[in-house]
Amino acid sequence: MNGPTTIGPGTEGRKLSRSFGWLALLGTLLVIAGVVGLVYTGVATLTSMLLFGWLLLVGGLVGLLHAIESRGSNYFWLGVVVAALNIAAGVVVIRHPVVTAEALTMFAALLFLTGGVFRLAGSVVVRGPQMGWTLLQGAFGLLLGLLVLFDWPHSSLYVLGCFFSLALLFDGLGLIAIGIGGRRIVSMVSQRLDDHGPAPAPASAAPDSDKLRKAPEDEQK
Repeated sequence: MNGPTTIGPGTEGRKLSRSFGWLALLGTLLVIAGVVGLVYTGVATLTSMLLFGWLLLVGGLVGLLHAIESRGSNYFWLGVVVAALNIAAGVVVIRHPVVTAEALTMFAALLFLTGGVFRLAGSVVVRGPQMGWTLLQGAFGLLLGLLVLFDWPHSSLYVLGCFFSLALLFDGLGLIAIGIGGRRIVSMVSQRLDDHGPAPAPASAAPDSDKLRKAPEDEQK
């Protein structure tokens, strides 16, 4: 019979290195998708709307199944209503992605405007240590909201796609950094283990204590 198979630190290191490599590969794909989306913002906007619609639809179907499984509870009808709203919203977004993009772009412009106004007013009233930074954030939000609003509805063709592509780009860069850094750390740890080898097992202190106890007895004899 063969003995039990042991997994050494080298095997675990290779597995970790392979996992970090897949993570870096996923980050590279996200970066490529983000760059392509920044070049073709219209396509990225429609793609993000379709993904958003399918997420709403699938989430609504899953919520409806959960509501049916928990029928008889106090939250049954609430779950059914929320699931039905998600399904209806998903169908509308999938069938009319351009109109949905226009509505969401208008909503984003209003958020930028209100956020910028509140930051500007708050920084002037409070006058805290971060007043300059808050003023800059408020002015940037106000300017961005005005630019999006003045170019609406044409801005709906590129605003959401630009945000979606930037999110993919920065997420991909973060995954690449984690993957490369993780592979370097695993390589350094594996190399150190190979150079020094496994640590020797500590010697037991029991024999020494036995000798110490026997020494007075021998002297008495």
